[in-house]
Amino acid sequence: MKLKQLESLLGSLRQFEKPKIELEQYPTGSHIASRLLYTADTSFGDVRDRVVADFGCGCGTLGLAAGLLGAQHVIGYEIDAETVEIAFSNADELEIDMDFILCNIKNFRFPDNHVIDTVVMNPPFGTRNKGADIDFLRVALKVASNAVYSLHKTTTRDHIQRTAIRELGASSAEVLCELRFDVPQLYKFHKKKEVDVAVDLWRFVPKSACER
Repeated sequence: MKLKQLESLLGSLRQFEKPKIELEQYPTGSHIASRLLYTADTSFGDVRDRVVADFGCGCGTLGLAAGLLGAQHVIGYEIDAETVEIAFSNADELEIDMDFILCNIKNFRFPDNHVIDTVVMNPPFGTRNKGADIDFLRVALKVASNAVYSLHKTTTRDHIQRTAIRELGASSAEVLCELRFDVPQLYKFHKKKEVDVAVDLWRFVPKSACER
């Protein structure tokens, strides 16, 4: 599938109808989502025929992109039941077989007999809940056997790299590119119709991947 076709399909998905600020719910735009998954697939072979997990999947954009690119199995993990209903609807619309598990990633315990090759995620930036971004990354690096792809604010770049390598057991942490995250006017405190936030697209490799 071509990148433009992938972006077009993702652009048709339903997004949050009643976003919850306490969960830092912001839609992952089709431009960023398509490039994240397309890069993971074409540059590193981490999507096609792989088991892919979408952490904090929201309306399912990243996970469904993985399914469109030929992932063997896609699982979305999400804490908000209302949002999962939208993700189910999106999966049906695209005719993608994607499983969803309702859970809190922070307290998640992954079964030993399950295998996840790749984790993709657009975690909370930690603006409302300090450290939420690191909580997501910590769990992702524990369960991914190959790689973790994640979006983080560019202003946190040094902190993310230092924490991933020194504290979370990543063997490598690389910024693949810097992107512009479009934040629409969703909440009452938003004064502008839209704001661009600089974000980094990261690829993390867990130590377990290097030990095999």
